[in-house]
Amino acid sequence: MIQKGQKINDRYEIIRSIGEGGMANVYLAYDTILNRNVAVKILRGDLANDEKFVRRFQREAISASSLNHPNIVEMYDVGEDEGKYFIVMEYLEGETLKTLIKRRGALTLTEVIDIMLQLTSGLACAHESYIIHRDIKPQNVVILEDGTVKITDFGIAMALNSNELTQTNSVMGSVHYLPPEQANGTGATIQSDIYSAGILMYELLTGKIPFKGENAVEIAIKHMKEKIPSVVEFNPEIPQSVENVILKACAKNPKNRYASAMDMYNDLKTCLDKNRLDEVKVTYQFPETEEFEIKETREKKYEDKEQIEKDKKNEKKLNKVLIITGIFTSILALIALIILFVVPKFNNKEVEVPDVANMTVEKAEDTLEEKGFKVNDETKEVVDDNIEEGNVVRTNPASGRTVKKGALITLYVSSGKDKVKIEDYKDKELALVKPLLEQQGLIVEVEEKEFTKDDNIKENIIVEQSIKAKEEIEKGSIIKLTVSKIVVTYPDFVNENYTISAVEDFCTENNITLIKNAKETNEAKENTIIYQSRPAGQKVISGVTLKVTYAIKKEEVTKTTETDKTSSTSTDKKTTDSTSENN
Repeated sequence: MIQKGQKINDRYEIIRSIGEGGMANVYLAYDTILNRNVAVKILRGDLANDEKFVRRFQREAISASSLNHPNIVEMYDVGEDEGKYFIVMEYLEGETLKTLIKRRGALTLTEVIDIMLQLTSGLACAHESYIIHRDIKPQNVVILEDGTVKITDFGIAMALNSNELTQTNSVMGSVHYLPPEQANGTGATIQSDIYSAGILMYELLTGKIPFKGENAVEIAIKHMKEKIPSVVEFNPEIPQSVENVILKACAKNPKNRYASAMDMYNDLKTCLDKNRLDEVKVTYQFPETEEFEIKETREKKYEDKEQIEKDKKNEKKLNKVLIITGIFTSILALIALIILFVVPKFNNKEVEVPDVANMTVEKAEDTLEEKGFKVNDETKEVVDDNIEEGNVVRTNPASGRTVKKGALITLYVSSGKDKVKIEDYKDKELALVKPLLEQQGLIVEVEEKEFTKDDNIKENIIVEQSIKAKEEIEKGSIIKLTVSKIVVTYPDFVNENYTISAVEDFCTENNITLIKNAKETNEAKENTIIYQSRPAGQKVISGVTLKVTYAIKKEEVTKTTETDKTSSTSTDKKTTDSTSENN
């Protein structure tokens, strides 16, 4: 059991458990390098011991990590740490569709269409990359608070052998959405995901699964034989055009299904249009099962009822013969198994596999052969940072296990430290390149180089790199990236005739506190700057204060002197006296 505080791959610090499943346990963890919360899925013990499954799991998970779509959970990392195989993905704060259905039952029609549009869009992206999910079910679809749908578990679902109906405890959950071709062992195609999506849509509309049974095999047979119940009968308010989407997606015969997830997506987009509300129920072009083909052939070949009855009796006799033959064959197979596996246990001595780690291949072979084991001529190469290149890392079966004397042992040999091939990162955004390099195990150091807006370059663009493109360096090495930083300088507000409103805009844009003073003067244009506290060309720093003085028009006031007043009074008096004399 993983404990709180434990680090996976010396990077992902476990915070708490957030779920346990048939195939993996899920933990909320903190990525100590990229400083973010992530979800870490660790393979269940018995699956982790299945070497074939682990190889398939790693291959498929790495393939799925290339998917980039808003409705597919982003996968960050895949690896192994002390025998624990894990995948790291984005942490989602939401609930699975299964939880949502249990809490609310049937969803509204518009909600269902919205969810299915997002789901089929994500599937279409995966199918375009030749990736089939193989286990679409509400437990593997998460809906976030804003309504965004995310498909999860591509890596594990694709690696799991879906034909083994009893492989895990999660099968009873998966078999409810199992396409007929997977149930009968034919294999999965992109149309298998479409079938599962159709079953999921049925459950969203009704709150129930269409086929139930006491065990996985019984349910699987119903998927192969029985028609899916009508959602229109469940809720008459559901248009036939919507049910037709489910009928096309859930056809037993893949020839009758949508050819692609994008076809289903396009049908969903228009299924609520007014011109489709009176749509007739879809009919299938091809027979749905082999039984239907036999029935059609019989009805064409024989018209009289007596002959049909005879054929049915003959079929019953044939079935009895097949049952007896099957029982006899099973008994023989059981005897063979006892001979092959039980009897040898009493004859063959079991020996513990010795630890040959860090030995040369030659010495390891000698050690194992002395213990009575056979050594596989073909060795397997694995990356290991601690064991010298060419020396043995581990064996399969693993050291300490007790196996039969004479068993075949495969050696896993170190290929040395893992190396990373450097690309040309110039002119790319730091935010895109840095996480990618860190995921590859490199230490990224960032330096800034100053540019001005006149240099016509965006901020945080890589302009230099310390390691040339096409060079290979070991994981854990340092790569220095020089990125652009746009530096803003103060203009010459005074001589460039900036207005006070232009200065206000400049300060708002660069988060500068502006203090304004007005000065009456007719020597400068009104509202232009006549003084600035910070000199032109000085670097702008966010949060500082700038003081400016700007010109306002000086009002002209006419003043009358005392002399003017006296002169005016005397003149008035003389005028008055003269007028009196004349009178």
